[in-house]
Amino acid sequence: MSRIGLTIHDLFNLKSAVIYNPDNFRTIRNVSIDSRNIGNDCLFVAVKGDRLDGHDFIDQAVSNGAAALLIDNRKLNEIKDVDLPVITVTDTIKALGELAGCWRKKLNTRIIGITGSTGKTSVKEMTAMLLSTKYKVNRTIANENNHIGVPLTLFSTNEKHDVLVAELGTNHFGEIDYTANIALPDYAMITNIGDSHLEFFLNRKGVLKEKLALFKATAKMNGTLFINEDDKYLKNAAADYTKKVTYGFDSDSTVNGKVKGYSADGRPEIEITYKKNKLKVDLPLYGEANAKNFLASAAVAFTLGLSVEEISEGIKKLSKIEKRLNVKRRKDYLIIDDTYNANPASMKEAFNLAGRIALHKRKIAILGDMLELGEKSDQLHRKLALLIRANRFDAVYLIGTLMKNLYEKLEKMGTESWYFSSRKKLNSFLNEQDLSDSVILIKGSRGMKMEEFVKTIEEKTGK
Repeated sequence: MSRIGLTIHDLFNLKSAVIYNPDNFRTIRNVSIDSRNIGNDCLFVAVKGDRLDGHDFIDQAVSNGAAALLIDNRKLNEIKDVDLPVITVTDTIKALGELAGCWRKKLNTRIIGITGSTGKTSVKEMTAMLLSTKYKVNRTIANENNHIGVPLTLFSTNEKHDVLVAELGTNHFGEIDYTANIALPDYAMITNIGDSHLEFFLNRKGVLKEKLALFKATAKMNGTLFINEDDKYLKNAAADYTKKVTYGFDSDSTVNGKVKGYSADGRPEIEITYKKNKLKVDLPLYGEANAKNFLASAAVAFTLGLSVEEISEGIKKLSKIEKRLNVKRRKDYLIIDDTYNANPASMKEAFNLAGRIALHKRKIAILGDMLELGEKSDQLHRKLALLIRANRFDAVYLIGTLMKNLYEKLEKMGTESWYFSSRKKLNSFLNEQDLSDSVILIKGSRGMKMEEFVKTIEEKTGK
């Protein structure tokens, strides 16, 4: 098995590239933007971020054994006494993407691209775990899903990997188009179209337009598309494509799911049918959202040739994903830690999960703002009141400017609710409350850092 590497010709082909000390060049086997992670045969790409500039760490990269440096051409005069190959370009971030595209074309690895308004990280993790029963799998780590993270994920993939499960994120028009045309997936999935990042996409049609760039890039490669037929936007968009696998709970799909029931603590029991195969699953994860996420992952697994037995083996590997519907059962209460992010769809899923759990007497919601929802933000926060009432919450504790809208609505409805103008006040309040015999949902957008309140409760009760 020949090793993948970047040659000097690949570097010469970079737009605007000039190479100094080319005689010292050796094949590049790794690429990094972190000077601490440099090893032999590694190219260090100096990227300027919001807080740090990689050009300030060139000496460290050299001392750690970098094989070559890729830098901004305006920084060349700052490089002293370096006998390594130095490649200068006008934009190191764009050059990183170009090189990742070159690397991708050298891979024999099958690439699965996943995006969506909600669930993309969960589906990525579940898919990787299922496929690992049959294949050598690489996947996006953490949230490395942007214009820098996707190239780095490709560079972390090599000739040893059969499959790469890559997550593609976005909050501005054009980002999916950029990363999808670098990754050029063999398979693509959009989990759903919801009210995410409306500050930039305006409405769901804008979200759909951005996400469909993944399908277009994959179709260009004659790849296979996974279509969620429970999502009307995606079902309608699917008419434009022929090479596809459909899945859903509410439709006659290629991979069809049925929720047979829920355990007392909210774990779904589902049945999945694919051709002559039938898979019955008691998921170790919680909520309707994870039933949908698992169905999507099972659709990928069946399509890539896994048997019912292999998928069943993969289910044993499924684990909770931090801050995403992470149910923590304690001696006399239960926390639903869903603090990673929030939008109207994921709020609904979290409320419904809490509503189903019958292990404790009281239900409490601790909620922070849903961010990046644009001009409909106030209205979308107020609409949460109906979901709170439908799921019989006993008390709601709110923080964030936008949550004032929900507070005012809940007061009019007569629901016990408290609004806090500072994190300190909410923390003090939680420390004074008797939270025993309660199901406690904690949720808000990433910028609200709601995990702080999970920690407050756990420290108060000794976990």
